[in-house]
Amino acid sequence: MSRRFAGVLLIVPALALDASAARSALAQAWPPFVLVTGLIAIGLVADRDGLFDAAAARLQALPGSPLLLLLACLALVAVVTALLNLDTSAVFLTPVLVKTARRRGASVEAFLYGAIFMANASSLFLPGSNLTNLLVLSREHVSGASFFARMLPSALGATLVTAAGLLLLYRRRLRIAASVGCVPEPTPTRPRRSLGLCAGVAAAVLILVLHNAALEVLAVGLLALAWRARSGKLALRESLPLLGLGSLASLFGLAVALGTAARASALPASLLHGAGTATTAVIAALASVLVNNLPAAVVLSAPKHVHLMALLVGLDIGPNAAVTGSLAVLLWWRAARASGASPSARAYSLQGLMLAPAALAAAVALQHL
Repeated sequence: MSRRFAGVLLIVPALALDASAARSALAQAWPPFVLVTGLIAIGLVADRDGLFDAAAARLQALPGSPLLLLLACLALVAVVTALLNLDTSAVFLTPVLVKTARRRGASVEAFLYGAIFMANASSLFLPGSNLTNLLVLSREHVSGASFFARMLPSALGATLVTAAGLLLLYRRRLRIAASVGCVPEPTPTRPRRSLGLCAGVAAAVLILVLHNAALEVLAVGLLALAWRARSGKLALRESLPLLGLGSLASLFGLAVALGTAARASALPASLLHGAGTATTAVIAALASVLVNNLPAAVVLSAPKHVHLMALLVGLDIGPNAAVTGSLAVLLWWRAARASGASPSARAYSLQGLMLAPAALAAAVALQHL
């Protein structure tokens, strides 16, 4: 077994520790990971179709200031995150936003950090927008449409506050757009008849309609990949590493192991016992920074009586405070480096410690609307 998939072996000691708890943890963990694999596959097809590059080309052709361009790019990130998952957004949109900033001579940092801060903040819209949503809600019979209706005020609040914060942080640098070294703006390219777009819409509908759309979305993603590979427009050998199957498999094993331990321990229940909405969200945010939001999700969602929506607010927005917070940040870091950008953990946290608390407060305050 490749070392990339070694984390799956964590399931073995979990079964030995408590077979019943391990089976429960497996039942909680497999649908989210299967669904996210399907969404990332759809994102790969959409990327190869030129859909993201075409969207960015149209955005960079917008008249107006770099501030307006940043706002438009943040809106693109929010839409892709909501429909196709924040990991997909981090992998495929980060290089697009960096390229867009360079072509307009704008501050690359604003677009680079904006890509990940907006992805995390806008991952509350749909269950499939964030793997943590699926992990936490695995025991709840909540449809995608019901989730959207319940989380819409919080999701909008977190998204708008984060966008406003980024515009304020970078307003001065964006007003002074560099004119030296700009690459001429290309004519916006017309994407192929986008199989990726059709697959993305189909996945979003399945997530909204079905309680558990994991296998259906995976099927859509695999069929889209197979069709593109058959047409010769996608090389599977070169593209499959972008799916991050090794990382997902290892995280799956870790989720099962921690879920088993949490079910066999009283720690999660005692930690959240008597915690109100705001306290639950803060605990979840701190846990995501300390141990990453995926392990935190399986541990903190183990008790039966938890404010689940507040838990999600903390787990989804908390990673904006530090680079340790989520898998999406790791994927963003790799994509940024591959694009020639230089992400900084210090710069990330300095900005995130201003943006995350404000977005968290807005989301909690709007949760009961």
